[in-house]
Amino acid sequence: MKLKSPEDIQHMRRAGLLLWQAHQVAAALIVPGTITTDIDQRVEESIVSGGGLPLFKGVPGKVPFPAATCISLNDEVVHGIPSARVLREGDLVSLDIGVKLDGWCADAAVTYAVGVVDAQKQRLLKITEECLARAISLLRPGVRWSKIAHKIQRHAEQAGFSVVEDLVGHAIGRDMWEPPQVPNFFTRNMPDFKLRPGLVLAIEPMINAGGKEVFVRPDHWTIATRDGKPSAHFEHTVALTEEGPLVLTCGPNGEGWGMG
Repeated sequence: MKLKSPEDIQHMRRAGLLLWQAHQVAAALIVPGTITTDIDQRVEESIVSGGGLPLFKGVPGKVPFPAATCISLNDEVVHGIPSARVLREGDLVSLDIGVKLDGWCADAAVTYAVGVVDAQKQRLLKITEECLARAISLLRPGVRWSKIAHKIQRHAEQAGFSVVEDLVGHAIGRDMWEPPQVPNFFTRNMPDFKLRPGLVLAIEPMINAGGKEVFVRPDHWTIATRDGKPSAHFEHTVALTEEGPLVLTCGPNGEGWGMG
């Protein structure tokens, strides 16, 4: 567990603001008819023009991840690859972006409705965003993460949804993925940790409308729901200070998803 100083957190906030700007560029393109590669191109241009690096591009795997943005549609949970696919009315689209600026990382994700979506998808978006907001609000020094994870899971399951257990959040700093892992579910055997000032976490509930089971598609990256039902994903990078949580990937005036 790598704790960050107040100065480190200030650097990470600057990375978070650059990431926020990239998300705003992408958000303006979430309309029917947009090609997902166009979103990715605009996101990468925004990051690079701000002096940052798109962290997802080139991440090793069976094949390196080819884009700056993970763009996942409908039943895709995470790691969707931008392509010639076109956004259509009624889709859900999840955008997950990571940046590095001056040696510090930020990570954030949000799921949007494309035009008008059905009632189930609307409720899925609402509950998943609430899961993130509740997790952030509960961050306090001395609290065990398992307590927060249990509340995330309970909120999702009381709504009739399920929490993905094959994927978790993570600590973040000079590296995108730092220990400890940050699950959105509770089991008695799960690794646990106590929250301490200086800890910076990428908190990212991934909630499915159907079952929790997922699989990896043949492109080696896209993770989708096993039952084909939709999924949503909301994420912020959050620092824990002596005074409480500080969201590093919200807008300059504290605006953003999962903020209350």
